[in-house]
Amino acid sequence: MSADAGLWLTFVLIGLATTLPRASFIVLGGRVRLPSVVQRALRYAPAAALAAIVTPDVLVVSGDFAPLNPKLAGVIAAVAAALLSRNPWLPFIAGMAVLLGARAVSGG
Repeated sequence: MSADAGLWLTFVLIGLATTLPRASFIVLGGRVRLPSVVQRALRYAPAAALAAIVTPDVLVVSGDFAPLNPKLAGVIAAVAAALLSRNPWLPFIAGMAVLLGARAVSGG
């Protein structure tokens, strides 16, 4: 097999590996019922995905683990505002205010 054919075969296999699991939910639809344990676990998937994206950005600064930084202070303020208020804008305002204030104070 030539290098080009191997490369194209790799592309096709990777495409199938990512498309088939997604398409199975659409194609099978209501005909297949997931076990209740899986359904309960899938409820946490969006929060887990968001945490996986946000956590490294909050805790890593310039490639180094930095648990005490302005971003973390902003996140803590935003979460506190979200828990204490039903106003959808307050977490954004509180988080950005604390982030910008902490950056101004720390010089970073």
